Amino acid sequence: MTGPDAARPADRAPARVETLPAVPGLGGLYVRGVAASGRLAAAHRLPGATPRRDLALPDVTYRVAGVPTGDDAAPGHVGSAEHLARYARLVGEAPSDVLPAGYLHVLGFPLATAVMVRPDFPLPLLGMVHLANSASALRPVRLGDALEVRAWAQGVRPHRRGAQVDLVTEVSVERTDAERAAGSGLAATTLAYRGVSTYLAKGVTLPGDATPDDGETAPAPFSPPLPTARWSLGAGTGRAYAAVSGDRNPIHTSALGAKAFGFPRAIAHGMYTAARALAETGPRRGDTYDWTVTFAKPVLLPSTVDVALRPAAEVPAAARDAVAQVATAVPDGAGDPGAGLVYQAWDGKGRLHLTGRVTPRP
Repeated sequence: MTGPDAARPADRAPARVETLPAVPGLGGLYVRGVAASGRLAAAHRLPGATPRRDLALPDVTYRVAGVPTGDDAAPGHVGSAEHLARYARLVGEAPSDVLPAGYLHVLGFPLATAVMVRPDFPLPLLGMVHLANSASALRPVRLGDALEVRAWAQGVRPHRRGAQVDLVTEVSVERTDAERAAGSGLAATTLAYRGVSTYLAKGVTLPGDATPDDGETAPAPFSPPLPTARWSLGAGTGRAYAAVSGDRNPIHTSALGAKAFGFPRAIAHGMYTAARALAETGPRRGDTYDWTVTFAKPVLLPSTVDVALRPAAEVPAAARDAVAQVATAVPDGAGDPGAGLVYQAWDGKGRLHLTGRVTPRP
């Protein structure tokens, strides 16, 4: 399993803010990312290249205000009731007017991608591996709320297989017109969600110490527990999630695209499988919660995946230690990890796909 190697740096949003008129579309962003990836990959792999010392991340926070949801969103588009219902059916969430953390990731992902395709972003977007994800749902976001979305990059650091970087996304609820007119004294926005996605750019060499292969602690052997659920994922699962999320990376949507990156078949989106696991927790997670996931072996499509969701107190210590390696997105100590739920998902040969934890916040 390839996980994040080092402790995640504290969140520090760049002070310089660029406000975009709307959340950008992923299609155009991917075109820009592919164009830049070849140039960046070649620069990192020049013969005799020494570790790069100039991998400065963009010193900017992207912001979009007034992001509509509910009736104010375009019908069928992200944020609309119809789109939320499609997402909920796909990942197994119960119908609700509350946007779950996985959906807020979908909403904010294009803005984080916009940061990664900037000319001054030093790592190639193409071929990046999603190592882990962490999210904190700090207050419910409901259909009809107007949202502010922010995104930035931070914490580029060595990894035993390259360089890793965090993309941070925040979603805040804006005051209503009535609250502004009443002079309620409330802040202009209230932070509702923070997500941290950790990515690996393979083959990029940075100065500094990364955990060497021969020195890292070997993961405890995975022994599949009694499953609590079984997912039957069809060949079109990647295309279905792509249609909802906008993430049409070809490794998820076609066998040909997957083979170009060394996979025998298309693979499921990591955040689709993580969202399925989050949905398994149902009302036990509460209205506010921390949610983490570490990705291991990709899920080839079609596939049958077994899942176990257990109280953290009933999980072996090795599994608890493994999920504890991913810090919560808002590490304020509000949630009690011992009271959370640990999930694991694996294939028919007992090979782990993902593991994580959902912890209710008070």
